[in-house]
Amino acid sequence: MIHSVARLVPRKLRLSSGSRGMLTLILIAAFLLSLTAVDATDDTLRTSGLAALWGMVQSVFSPDLSPRFLGTVLEATWRTVAYATAGMTVAILIGIPGGLLASGVLVRNPVMRASSMAGVRGVLGFLRAIHELIWALIFVTAFGLSPLAGALAIGIPYGGIIGRILAERLQDVPDAPLQALRSSGASEMQVLIYGRAPAALADMVSYFFYRFECAVRSAAVLSFVGLGGIGFRISIALDDLRFGQVWTLLFALVLIIIAIDTWSAQVRRRLTR
Repeated sequence: MIHSVARLVPRKLRLSSGSRGMLTLILIAAFLLSLTAVDATDDTLRTSGLAALWGMVQSVFSPDLSPRFLGTVLEATWRTVAYATAGMTVAILIGIPGGLLASGVLVRNPVMRASSMAGVRGVLGFLRAIHELIWALIFVTAFGLSPLAGALAIGIPYGGIIGRILAERLQDVPDAPLQALRSSGASEMQVLIYGRAPAALADMVSYFFYRFECAVRSAAVLSFVGLGGIGFRISIALDDLRFGQVWTLLFALVLIIIAIDTWSAQVRRRLTR
């Protein structure tokens, strides 16, 4: 999965080994500098907090598997996956047309292509610049604690991300086979359908699945604001110090991610045969 996502990064944006080493040193220096801002007083570490942390670590071996709570876990899991699926649907509806317009692959006129790319890329940049948690707070204010708020909060920023990645991937398709299609009289739409899309399909499907994983995690986080789901149940369990229930919910989240990753690998394997 990591290699598939890495392939989507444009070659011109990939760092050399020397640049990566310099960036690593800068990040380490920034981390060490940030430690100096920590107020290392007696209140930094609380004895009760350490005891709670130890209790949570011990509970990893004794998750709550009672039938009644497992029913609650299944309901919370279903709600989380439903939010993620709805959010990804919105993201794809935004990202695919946005990516096509932002790539400029359907326009041959240089001026129209440049203006289209600049405008749409600006819109996509705006959508993904705002974190999904902030979008959630905005839509909860507008629509209340409804599924629509969760779906839009995930779908809008993810749509901006997918659109940007799709645009870059379509532009990175080798030009030689595309020129062969054009020389045979194909329009830019036909070049897209028979040239660019097949070349980018496997990587983009893999990236869609990766984003679906992220959407599941985002849905779990968003449920902390009251939208319901795994995160909401974890918050309740933590308030009651029921650490066994916390681990049951976390294990359910891990199983979802593993299932999506396995599904992604199978689909990609079929596409690349």
